[in-house]
Amino acid sequence: MSTDRNKELYWRFMSEVANKGNMKIADEILSPQVKEYEKLPPGYPPTGEGIKRLFAMLRNAFPDLHISIEDQLAEGDKVVARVTLRGTHQGDFLGIAPTHRPIAYEAIDISRFADGRMVEHWGIPDYLTLLQQLGVTRLPGTGH
Repeated sequence: MSTDRNKELYWRFMSEVANKGNMKIADEILSPQVKEYEKLPPGYPPTGEGIKRLFAMLRNAFPDLHISIEDQLAEGDKVVARVTLRGTHQGDFLGIAPTHRPIAYEAIDISRFADGRMVEHWGIPDYLTLLQQLGVTRLPGTGH
């Protein structure tokens, strides 16, 4: 599989699953044996089911969620992307009641592909920035 095809699959996953909530596309792109290495919420399995539950939860909490791919690189069977997640907090987010505040935070994703499917994923989201924007946490001495 070419690096361009892998980048296209990653883009399609973000466009259809993350931005539109189309879980049928998730089933097409995620391998049945996909392994998730991102720290998921408690009770979410590190599998395709956990990935789908994560995006469903995010779309419930932030119904206008939009993920933009800012940078994308590919080498071999891996795609690395820097993404920005934007939305408005309108539903429960991990026990945090809706604040109706806009959010924007970044994440770094590394996805490995084999035979046209995502087989591994590592995600590093900037949850500290997200929690600050929701008014949940402040950094000492910064005013933020």
